[in-house]
Amino acid sequence: MYDLEEQEQIDALKAWWKANSGFVMAVVVAAAVAAAGTAGWQWYKRSQSQEAGALYAALEKAVRANDAKQVRETAAQLTQKYGSTVYGPLAALAAAKVNYEAGDAAGAAAQLQWVVEHARDDDVVAIANLRLAGVQLDRKKYDEALKLLEASHPEAFEGLFADRRGDVYVGQSKLNEARSAYKLALEKLPADSSYRAVVQIKLDGLGHEK
Repeated sequence: MYDLEEQEQIDALKAWWKANSGFVMAVVVAAAVAAAGTAGWQWYKRSQSQEAGALYAALEKAVRANDAKQVRETAAQLTQKYGSTVYGPLAALAAAKVNYEAGDAAGAAAQLQWVVEHARDDDVVAIANLRLAGVQLDRKKYDEALKLLEASHPEAFEGLFADRRGDVYVGQSKLNEARSAYKLALEKLPADSSYRAVVQIKLDGLGHEK
């Protein structure tokens, strides 16, 4: 038999349950719904990623086949339906390249701007900023190009950003600023980078500072 203290505890528990059972059940149901929701969301994200991955594989195939039309169409699907996945920004980068090579600088700029605004990976954003600055340089939109090159970026990209600033300064005929930018690029680029030779040629082509 229960002793008096145990019986009092049981009675108290019964009374508490009678008063709060509705609340407890609501909490249990809410927890179950939340758990189901989390599991459902995880399944949805996996499904989205798998579908986007399949589309991106098709895009890569179109790139290898130089099928510009298919690249654009597949990239549009990826950015519109799966823009929040890693494949959306990568598809936009591919479409931008196709547009640029086809002479559609405005289309390329729009795709690259989309990447800057939507990509979550800092390296991908840096690549988009670099390429967009190059497009704006070709369009002689020097101030816009320089503004893009002022954006924060991983340290590993500093050499490439400095090099691109040098290109913009050359376009503006600001040769002293260009020399400084190219020198910084040489300082920041890895010692074993083959691109250093390209930057050195640019620097040497400017002659001595006046």
